[in-house]
Amino acid sequence: MNMIHRLFLSLTFCLTVPTLAGAKMSEVSCDDSARMLLMLTEILGAERQGMGLRDPDTVLEVWVSPRDGEWMIVQNYANGTSCIVAMGEHWEAGQAGPA
Repeated sequence: MNMIHRLFLSLTFCLTVPTLAGAKMSEVSCDDSARMLLMLTEILGAERQGMGLRDPDTVLEVWVSPRDGEWMIVQNYANGTSCIVAMGEHWEAGQAGPA
């Protein structure tokens, strides 16, 4: 079972929100930040690759599964909520140096 399918199963249990069975997300999935972190690291085996401040109350993070190259962008809010706002496959790390 690939990471995207495991993510859908995990979020269904955590949030009891129906999801689509397809490989792509159809809506934003949110949860308590601590539960989201646990799901990303323990259940999905993802590692945070980078983060940046979007505004004073919001941080964006990129999470990647080293096993299969699937990735997620997580938006964290100051109120303790985190949302997966995008996900995909075939992550390739960028090379250091000029663009």
